[in-house]
Amino acid sequence: MIIIGEKINGTRKAVAQAIRERDAAFIKELAQSQAQAGSHYLDVNAGTSPEREPDDMAWLVETIQEACELPLCLDSANPKALKAGLALVNKTPIINSVSGEQPRIDGVLPLALEHKTGLILLALDDKVGIPATSEGRLEIVHRLVGLAKDGGLAEDQLHVDPLVTAISTGTNNGLITFDAIAKTRQAYPAAHITCGLSNISFGMPLRPLINQTFLGMCIMHGLDSAIVDPNDRQLLGVMLAAEMLVGKDKFCQNFSRAYRSGRIGPKTN
Repeated sequence: MIIIGEKINGTRKAVAQAIRERDAAFIKELAQSQAQAGSHYLDVNAGTSPEREPDDMAWLVETIQEACELPLCLDSANPKALKAGLALVNKTPIINSVSGEQPRIDGVLPLALEHKTGLILLALDDKVGIPATSEGRLEIVHRLVGLAKDGGLAEDQLHVDPLVTAISTGTNNGLITFDAIAKTRQAYPAAHITCGLSNISFGMPLRPLINQTFLGMCIMHGLDSAIVDPNDRQLLGVMLAAEMLVGKDKFCQNFSRAYRSGRIGPKTN
């Protein structure tokens, strides 16, 4: 699994305050803790107004890179903010994201093609929003993959997000996600499949339990990436166990190593 650490997000009150006050120590601690917990990328979302976002994105990128060496996932629909981040990154990032909405195709996709970045593709457009069926979502994915490939990106640079919708608003929303993941994996075996995992449990009690169960089932259908809190020990344990059970952990090495290092299982102190 490709773990994209979710914590540096300006929609979180404490992060918004740190961005506003330029509290570098707070941001660096978030970056380091997520790196130590096993993240492969760090999501960077300033979440500020369009006129402020380029400066805030640039400050975040510089601050994070002073604290750790992980590549970043630049999370914005604002081309100016993405340009500011791209000008400063030390390693090839992922751009989050391009959808079937024309402003993103016109404004964000060219940046990914120019800089040869990884790219998250969202299964929604400006005609219907998020389609109610997996087939509808795959139609959008096919179009976006075609645009990305025609622009020079390789399939393994693409991260398809079939878009998770809350189980509380539709009994079949989990099944739709599983089907979309499976069909995407079949159509694009070299691509990555990611998701905003916690959307599934919105409005429900016992959200961690739902998220953990959902993650294991998504991995079974072909998910290989997620934007999550890497410090969630229980979620990480489910992730590693699911990978092991579907044959993606040779000799159970990853699971065993995580257990021995104390990253999963009961805390000993």
